[in-house]
Amino acid sequence: MHRIPTAPLVLGLAGLIPFLLGAATYLVEPLADWGLRALGSRFIGPYIQLFYGSVILSFMSGVLWGFATRASGARAALGYTLSVIPALWAFFMTGGGPVTAGMNLMFGFGGLLLLDFAFWQWGLTPRWWMSLRVLLTSIVLACLSVGVFL
Repeated sequence: MHRIPTAPLVLGLAGLIPFLLGAATYLVEPLADWGLRALGSRFIGPYIQLFYGSVILSFMSGVLWGFATRASGARAALGYTLSVIPALWAFFMTGGGPVTAGMNLMFGFGGLLLLDFAFWQWGLTPRWWMSLRVLLTSIVLACLSVGVFL
């Protein structure tokens, strides 16, 4: 594993706040009550996790698209094609109830990690990319599992 530069690490960890808040409001009722009063229902429990998870999968499609620009020929075409999958997954698979949508987000983030690995193997990402992605994805999956399995 390669050392993650400070800026991507700090910003990546900050990007976990909505997932962590969602999980915490599932587990701590007074926090959920406070969040409901202070922030509104969109910012507690499944609502924040599901909406933000869809946003992040779409964002990561853009990141992968950017990595695909480093390739050429058939590899570039494959990279561009694969890069749209997370956004399409979020769009089509996060409807329904919160448990189904949460489970589908978990599958989406797991699939994204596989795509991250492919782009990393092809040398299109920074060397530290997988160190960051494994860390962030592990935390996202743990947070989403609170809403899916508890």
